Amino acid sequence: MRILIINGPNLKYLGDREPDIYGEKSLYDIESDIRSMPDINDNDIEFFVSNSEGDIIDRIYERDYDGLIINPGAYSHYSLAILDALRAIHVPKVEVHMTNVFRRDEKRKTLVTAEGVDGVIIGFGDYVYKMALNYFL
Repeated sequence: MRILIINGPNLKYLGDREPDIYGEKSLYDIESDIRSMPDINDNDIEFFVSNSEGDIIDRIYERDYDGLIINPGAYSHYSLAILDALRAIHVPKVEVHMTNVFRRDEKRKTLVTAEGVDGVIIGFGDYVYKMALNYFL
């Protein structure tokens, strides 16, 4: 099974960006942790990261994967365009958020893109990616 993991805006700056909120691991560290999971083969996982909404939408529509894990970052709170792309593809999909968005400011409590996925995992730090992968395994 081929799993695509999409990370949206500002996530490539993990480790440097607000470590008190997001932790000290870089996105590269998180990718390495995922690749070292049992039952994971490097060919089974693709990581894609972009600050651009259009690039994320284009990558979703490529449809060369069997399952999708997406952390849309701030786009999750308002991107109808990403929601439409998620609704258009017919593979299992999981949205992840490292922080518990419901314990943060009001603007972050709405998850527009969550309507287009099978489930949402929030609030467990970088472990949310492994939890989402276990859904597929």
